[in-house]
Amino acid sequence: MRKITRYKVPGPKNSLCYWTSYVSPLRVYFNFAIIHLCRFCPSLRLKNILYRLVGIKVGRDVRVGLMAMLDPFFPQLITIQDNAIIGYNATILAHEFLVDSWGTGEVIIGRDVMIGANATVLAGVSVGEGAVVSACSLVNCDVEPHTTVGGMPAKKIRDTD
Repeated sequence: MRKITRYKVPGPKNSLCYWTSYVSPLRVYFNFAIIHLCRFCPSLRLKNILYRLVGIKVGRDVRVGLMAMLDPFFPQLITIQDNAIIGYNATILAHEFLVDSWGTGEVIIGRDVMIGANATVLAGVSVGEGAVVSACSLVNCDVEPHTTVGGMPAKKIRDTD
């Protein structure tokens, strides 16, 4: 199971209709502008500085590929540990909006992790040290250290050497 903190919707509409009561719109606009800029920025060092500016915990030698999208609503819930690689167009989410509730969950990308291109990591998930997430995978539960996972949803393929 993912580690998600769930909240009820305050009214009759779906949860996304009330997003401005959950988080400051100005903060989301700022986060989105910085994160969107990072999607196109070729300087990996500058990206890490900008990600830290919005509250993402970024370790040493982290590399986030072009077009990767990190959560603009709750970036402070994302931790990317040392020497991790996030592939091209990958998505890392720390929130989810459902019809009758919404939730947040800390996302931890461990040391020496590789997340492949077009992969999605959902809120409340930890990817263990040395794990590999194959391209186009949906990570909806924790990934054990030193394993390779892939698919939709991601399943263990093998132990990583």
